[in-house]
Amino acid sequence: MSKEMLKGLIDLIDDSDTETIFQVLVRFVPEDKPLPDEVEAITRANQSIAENGTVAYDAMDWD
Repeated sequence: MSKEMLKGLIDLIDDSDTETIFQVLVRFVPEDKPLPDEVEAITRANQSIAENGTVAYDAMDWD
């Protein structure tokens, strides 16, 4: 089966089933492994959130 054939089949899917098919297809897409600096940034962010908490969106002074 070719990719073009799959694309054609996807066009036949009812809109109400699109989300289900998307969730199934996403499982077959390989994930990229995070780079070391990304892992460190996430670790530091999690530590900061644990120590200092977060600020609610509505509490921000946007002016």
